[in-house]
Amino acid sequence: MKIVNKRKKKLRLRLWVIIVCFFLFFFFLIYGGFKLYLWWDEGKKLASLEKEISNLTEVVEKEIPIQEIEKLEEEEKNNTSKKESDYFYYMKVPFLEVDFTKLKEKNSDTVGYIRVNGTNINYPIVYSGDNSYYLTHAFDRSKNYAGWVFLDQENNLDNLSDNTVIYGHGRLDMTVFGSLKNALTKEWQEKKENYSIQISTLNYNYVFQIFSIYTIPAESYYIQTSFSFLEEKQAWLTTMKERNQAIQTSDVTTSDSILTLSTCKDNNGTRIVVHAKLIKKEQRGMIFEEN
Repeated sequence: MKIVNKRKKKLRLRLWVIIVCFFLFFFFLIYGGFKLYLWWDEGKKLASLEKEISNLTEVVEKEIPIQEIEKLEEEEKNNTSKKESDYFYYMKVPFLEVDFTKLKEKNSDTVGYIRVNGTNINYPIVYSGDNSYYLTHAFDRSKNYAGWVFLDQENNLDNLSDNTVIYGHGRLDMTVFGSLKNALTKEWQEKKENYSIQISTLNYNYVFQIFSIYTIPAESYYIQTSFSFLEEKQAWLTTMKERNQAIQTSDVTTSDSILTLSTCKDNNGTRIVVHAKLIKKEQRGMIFEEN
């Protein structure tokens, strides 16, 4: 009799375990499905917003004046060191021309526009003074966990800091900064044209040259925006260059203005980081070389 009771108790226990496991499985299935739906819905809304933004303004590459090309070609003949660093190649990268009128009407937080070759990054940049806001809001300020491309709260795109930082979520559907993962591939890194970044603001146009690409656990060192001493900035630059995992690199000095792009690589906190130096800038038709 005791043996029968023990068997019944074991059967009941097993039954309860099965029931609990079933409900847990069902709960996580529903929860996972709901989260997946939210992710899909956010992506759908983001795609619709991207299409709307593309119709708001025209983004074109400015044609470089022939006299400027001739000047660069003449200098290239006589300057071997700059030629070897691909300086002249990136000096010939055109500026972006962006009319911000309608973008500013849509969102007064608009401070610039960014394009990165070999990626889907082709977005207006926003600034709120709060690094958390555009992690959960889209360009139209609607609640959206896909977020948007935004400038660090310590930076100003018309007055570049030692290190100007721009963030965006690493979306799996390759929106926002999701396609920045392309920069980790050998195929992307073998193309010289991919190492340029174009940024336009209300007052300036910029071209940057990438000098370091890598992945790293979340930290605050690489997003430090200013340095008290040149020695401090030099130590920082040395570390950023040593981290480089890309095929191509270039010289960078403490006099360079640095641009940093940062996004999440996975759910474990790993970041994809891209560092670039300012090559040239333009204000109202006047061009200033940075090297």
